[in-house]
Amino acid sequence: MAKSVGVTLSEQIFTGLVVDHALVGDLRRFPEDESEYGALIEMPTEALVDTICKQVLAVAGEGAKLDAVGVAVPGLVKNGVVEEAPNLPQLKGARLRDQIGAKLKQHGIETPVTILNDADGVAAGLAAGHGKLDSMIRVWTLGMGIGFGRYPFAAGVWEGGHTIVTLDDKESYCGCGGRGHLEGVMGHRAMRLRFLDMEPEEVFEAAKKGDARCVEFKRLYHKALAAATASSVHMAGPGKFFLTGTYVSFVDLPMLKDYTHQMVKMSPLQGYSLEIVQESAESRIIGSAVSAEQAAGILARQSPLEEDLRQ
Repeated sequence: MAKSVGVTLSEQIFTGLVVDHALVGDLRRFPEDESEYGALIEMPTEALVDTICKQVLAVAGEGAKLDAVGVAVPGLVKNGVVEEAPNLPQLKGARLRDQIGAKLKQHGIETPVTILNDADGVAAGLAAGHGKLDSMIRVWTLGMGIGFGRYPFAAGVWEGGHTIVTLDDKESYCGCGGRGHLEGVMGHRAMRLRFLDMEPEEVFEAAKKGDARCVEFKRLYHKALAAATASSVHMAGPGKFFLTGTYVSFVDLPMLKDYTHQMVKMSPLQGYSLEIVQESAESRIIGSAVSAEQAAGILARQSPLEEDLRQ
């Protein structure tokens, strides 16, 4: 019976105890006040590490015997190091695996710690929740930025949110500074920069009422996501794509399917599917824990886990 803790960082830190792929007890959330959602970006790395460890201790208890701890962060992760994190820039270069592991050890918890991309955690959680642990699934997470998750884990960068979807020199709204990126079109921050006089929710509401500027952006939004999805299909093959996240309600699924179909014409590649699923902190936490268990060699599955995740 595997007993692990899953943690996920986004606008907040969510933490939960996971036993045999099921959440046990209540989720913990930091900060608890929704008005403080932006607090994490202002916290130095050391303070974030302390907060994460306090949340783990709160759900597991001092000196708990855990099989693994999985921490999902928004950024490029390799060998337990956050190499890039545009939406939490203070984490760039942080050796989170070592820092969190050492801090937990001080409190009597000595267990493998896995740091993973947050979208990969979402993909693992959806795979567990849909009974697809032996299948490949991909997921787009639509939030402050755009995440791309893949299950099972495979070696690579997989920064799908930075897929090039336009060659327009004016498209430079991505938080990383790059031009033409998917996140530069669909990211919440990018939309606010594009429409300085409107919130993203207002943009899509105005599009429903026929506002020409907003209708044109809605088309761009869906063409961009279709282009990134089609690129993934052409590189990795067809399969299941989930759409989730705080702002998934902006997606017009029939429009997205139509644009994607226009871009994927080879008949062997048309066996893909697109499905919207609602945001779930529980699924994210379970995914983080499942990924950590697999990295620690606790959870077996048909597809072997890549060595990079073990490291």
